[in-house]
Amino acid sequence: MKKYVFASLLAGLLPTTFQASAQTAEAPGRQTLKVEITETPVDVISNVIYSQITFPTNRQLRMTLLVPRTPQPKPAIVFYPGGGFMSANHDSFIAMRMALAKAGFVVAAAEYRTVPDRFPALVIDAKSAVRYLRAHAGQFGIDPQRIGVIGDSAGGYVAQMVGTTNGEKQFDAGDFTEVSSDVQAAATIYGISNLMNIGEGYSEDIQKVHASPAVTEALLVHGPAFFNFAGSSILSDPKKALDASPMGHVKSNLPPFLIMHGSADPLVSPVQSEQLYKAMVEKGNKPDYIVVEGAGHGDLYWYQPALIDTVVNWFKKHLAGTAGTDATADSNQQK
Repeated sequence: MKKYVFASLLAGLLPTTFQASAQTAEAPGRQTLKVEITETPVDVISNVIYSQITFPTNRQLRMTLLVPRTPQPKPAIVFYPGGGFMSANHDSFIAMRMALAKAGFVVAAAEYRTVPDRFPALVIDAKSAVRYLRAHAGQFGIDPQRIGVIGDSAGGYVAQMVGTTNGEKQFDAGDFTEVSSDVQAAATIYGISNLMNIGEGYSEDIQKVHASPAVTEALLVHGPAFFNFAGSSILSDPKKALDASPMGHVKSNLPPFLIMHGSADPLVSPVQSEQLYKAMVEKGNKPDYIVVEGAGHGDLYWYQPALIDTVVNWFKKHLAGTAGTDATADSNQQK
């Protein structure tokens, strides 16, 4: 009797269930989406402390990493933000950084010390960021033999300094000095190559600004007026200014360089990139130099897909397939 009742109940439920399914399939707004897998997830790791400065004040320097979720070791790129030597908002230029990450690069955006800290603090920081990534390559899925740098404006100056000082040790200080700070590619976007002529070709009023002891490049090299020091123009000591400039470190056998500048830049003279390109070529290097027609300084031109794709493809060509330098390989063996 119990079996008969159960069977009857089950028979009564089945038609209702099938009817509900049919109604769901025909419900307004219900759709089926077929998705093709073309993108790799990118993870964000924020507030990574890559260096701790203890003098004159205790300060932690941070970076934000974008890490493609792939199993193989990946090339890495350190991004240095612009800010006129007065700020270093390392979470800027997300369009460029995300495009590089989606292309398969680990991208580390690093802050660095700015005015009132003096040169070479920002270069020491920049090289510390490279060494940190190399020393923690396994943790972040990085190929330590393939690390590049990129920066815009003052950050372009920093990227230039890192690239042109490959093989030089005077800026290596802090942690992980047992590994190399050399890079395998460097890109500079409307960057500064010579602190003494940032405003070359501009009006007389602009020239006066850059000759002032109060302008940021003068503060970067000489510091502010204090006690019995009245301040000093960047032009007052050409040797010191050149030593603090990428132009003072151009030599043969530099890593691949991408130099980009807007033809209508009102803030950093296009001469800055032109003179860097010529100096590199004279030393036997083969940099790529692109003048972006009509582009200003950090304006909308620099966020367009065509321009960003140009940078991404350049790094794919010069970093994604490189095996690294002997010096870098040697440093990794010391780890």
